[in-house]
Amino acid sequence: MAVSHSSSAIGRSSPHLDPAHQGCFPWFRAKADDSKAPAHGFVRTREWQLDSVIAEEDGSVIAVFSTESDASTRRWWPHEFRLALRITIGSTLGLKLTVTNTGSAPFSFEEALHTYFRVGHAASVRVRGLNGISYLDNVDQNREKTQSGDLVLTGTTDNAYLNIQSAADLVDPVLCRTVRTEKENSRTTVVWNPWQHGAASLSDLGEDEWQQMTCVEASNVLSLAVWLGPGEEHTMRANLSIAPE
Repeated sequence: MAVSHSSSAIGRSSPHLDPAHQGCFPWFRAKADDSKAPAHGFVRTREWQLDSVIAEEDGSVIAVFSTESDASTRRWWPHEFRLALRITIGSTLGLKLTVTNTGSAPFSFEEALHTYFRVGHAASVRVRGLNGISYLDNVDQNREKTQSGDLVLTGTTDNAYLNIQSAADLVDPVLCRTVRTEKENSRTTVVWNPWQHGAASLSDLGEDEWQQMTCVEASNVLSLAVWLGPGEEHTMRANLSIAPE
């Protein structure tokens, strides 16, 4: 999604994370019934409205962006909706994505907050907090597996961890820090790195930038998509913080 304003916090492949690329909606990965539809839904490339910017007394800043259904979204998905992304920038980074069904028919949707973190080197990090959790391995034909211990990245990784609502820690010994993702109303956690082969096919990722990024994201995807009735709303939250490693 494109916006005319941006802000910085925890890094993507650079030291910054651009809020204009965080939303994944209303499907995850490829659209099951339309191979021509944009990957991860259409909101990632839409221009969002900046609704407000508020400076709080504690020094934090809150920015709220929104977008809603129109003729261009109905081309891909026939439902009426409104999205609001609230970003709180302070000692931690707070993300709150609210989906409202503004139509007269129920719908289901997938969602993810694409938080791409800067790391010292992808091969050096580990993700803690996933032990014993079942996941679907998209690199291995979405076979269901169970995580044993910390996740260590050794190649292309695209795992969707299921029925998990607890925090995940990205431990980075090179940058000497741990990035924690805490979440609410999120039942899946996705961990992704395209590695060298996958990065070569991505136009928006530099040749070697895969080495300095790892994605750990709050989400509701695949079998844990959200069902929303007319007039109802759903809010998923993620809070990102950094501590010494």
